[in-house]
Amino acid sequence: MKFISPLIAVTDMERSKAFYKKYLGLDVEQDFGANVTLTGGIALQTLETWREFIAGRDVRFGSNAAELYFEEDDFEGFARNLDGLQLLHPPCEHPWGQRVVRFYDPDSHIIEVGENMKAVVRRFHESGMTTSEVAARMDMPEEYVQEQLEG
Repeated sequence: MKFISPLIAVTDMERSKAFYKKYLGLDVEQDFGANVTLTGGIALQTLETWREFIAGRDVRFGSNAAELYFEEDDFEGFARNLDGLQLLHPPCEHPWGQRVVRFYDPDSHIIEVGENMKAVVRRFHESGMTTSEVAARMDMPEEYVQEQLEG
């Protein structure tokens, strides 16, 4: 078995394609009308078609039960351009040092954008922390930290 992609139902396909392009830089790879695949492997499905697929069952948007997760090399640059987004929380830093922000897409699916983990390692190292200190701060193996610094 092979996992292919997450698929999310959307109420307005054109609005969703524009949102994912504007805020996350995703382009349309395949457009079959009711089903669109974006770069990164996310598939969008029209709500009407999705309801047919699930035998007319109710669809509840905004359940906060899952998220689509992205990493960004330039987190500070991304965080400066959050205007127009419905934030769940402002940019913050997790205990392991990764900075993140979460917001809703037009259909209330949660999107998380986190600082690339390699960037976190390098940020700590460039601040003067040793490899051991970075590993302890991030609760990661030293080997992982060293790989991020070398790669």
